[in-house]
Amino acid sequence: MFTSVLIIDDSVTVREQIIRTLESFKLFSRYYEAEDGMEGFKILLSSPVDIILCDLEMPRIDGFKFLRMLKTRPDHQDVPVIILTGTNDRDRKIKGLEQGASDYITKPFDPEELVARVNIHLKIKKLQDDLRRSNELLLELSNTDHLTGLFNRRYMMKALDKELQRSIRNGGSLSLIMLDIDHFKRVNDGFGHQQGDVVLQNVALILQKELRSYDCAARYGGEEFVAILPDSSLKESVLVAERIRLAVQNTIFNGPLVKLSLTVSLGVACFSHEHTATVDGFIKLADDALYRAKGNGRNRVEFNDPEQLRSPAITTDLPHRT
Repeated sequence: MFTSVLIIDDSVTVREQIIRTLESFKLFSRYYEAEDGMEGFKILLSSPVDIILCDLEMPRIDGFKFLRMLKTRPDHQDVPVIILTGTNDRDRKIKGLEQGASDYITKPFDPEELVARVNIHLKIKKLQDDLRRSNELLLELSNTDHLTGLFNRRYMMKALDKELQRSIRNGGSLSLIMLDIDHFKRVNDGFGHQQGDVVLQNVALILQKELRSYDCAARYGGEEFVAILPDSSLKESVLVAERIRLAVQNTIFNGPLVKLSLTVSLGVACFSHEHTATVDGFIKLADDALYRAKGNGRNRVEFNDPEQLRSPAITTDLPHRT
């Protein structure tokens, strides 16, 4: 496994001694050296390291100032710092630990003690990194629909509430698209539920392709999907919905689904202080538009916001948004 260490000490001799000691135990793949805290901080900003050995007494930026600088970088606060000190001053050691150091070693150091302490903190950091990755994975799983890879309904509701509050504060535009696969029961009944899952996954991919990176696409439930479009006017969002409709309609399936002609119906709503001050109210506007699309023959886009757009400007030759 690739590991790296940053050694900060104004003594070339001490740095070389530490490197020789650590190299003899093959603990690291890469070694970085700095003669003071400023140089060490610059190295840290460009080269991630697994552990730092830092002297306290140095010119310009000493070990205490370096620890304070390190606190300003949340992305580096998990990196263990072992203080190197040439004195047995108890108060200085305690001060270093209070300012964020993980441990300390008194110079001249015993090589085996140095290696033992470094090993301990490397193991602790690995455990912390593994735990953080596990927590991130659990969070991702808790927010993701396992079949389509889109966000799930729970996450979507939180995201919509957040964007709605932002629009209320800033007066920005916000649109919502609700999509329903037409006659999806026929897909399951005619081709089986496994092929139905393939259809859901294909629709999810189309949503991801047609939306911007900061839009939010979610599976709302069953064959229904939702897209949250921040900073998007009703007219722009209707055009996006029409692109999605056309993309689904033009999808050619292979294998068991080769004869399937798939269509979707979509409802679009735009934020309005009068009608969409709540998440439920906003969703109802989009859902009502979707209901009209289904009632008016399916495979179409309907919208809800008569104040901003009286009739949807829909064409079949629409540019992709970037």
